[in-house]
Amino acid sequence: MSRNVLVPIADGSEELESIAVVDILRRAGATVTIASVGSLQITGSKGIAIGADRLIGECLNETFDLIVLPGGMPGAGHLRDCEPLIDYIRRHDNKDRLLAAICAAPVVILHHHNLLKGRSFTCHPLLTQLLGSTKTADSPVVVDGKLVTSRGAGTAVQFSLKLVEILYDKQKVRDVATGMALPLSQMMYL
Repeated sequence: MSRNVLVPIADGSEELESIAVVDILRRAGATVTIASVGSLQITGSKGIAIGADRLIGECLNETFDLIVLPGGMPGAGHLRDCEPLIDYIRRHDNKDRLLAAICAAPVVILHHHNLLKGRSFTCHPLLTQLLGSTKTADSPVVVDGKLVTSRGAGTAVQFSLKLVEILYDKQKVRDVATGMALPLSQMMYL
């Protein structure tokens, strides 16, 4: 069964976090839409060009099973400042649909818009100082109900495989990991 996933991007989005999610979810059979909040081609945080499938405004009347917010700066800031996207994320979250964020995105986007209140999460270790008294988990991937967060580019594959597990099941994770020649012994949650 195909799942519909939205991955918003912007100039300055972290390339590995964006593309690992798209690649791994597509390997699992998900229909993934890369939607830009700017132009159809963005330049990532490391200077790599990424082409979007659509503009974000073309996606806001659709229903997605999952929204995945990549980090990277200033990309996460551009996503945070896109009011139509934030309104859509709020509606998605209020319907108890799956939401995921990695690296800077949990803090820069979700925390900024009060979407983390009462939830356990993780983020890039350098951003924890911006949270004040809010504590983050030390795990590479944290699942709290319908919220999945991760630390950064180094955890992007593990984060993506956890999303596959939640959307599908552990067997699908094994199938995708095997196709990627990823040693299953490295996947601590299997």
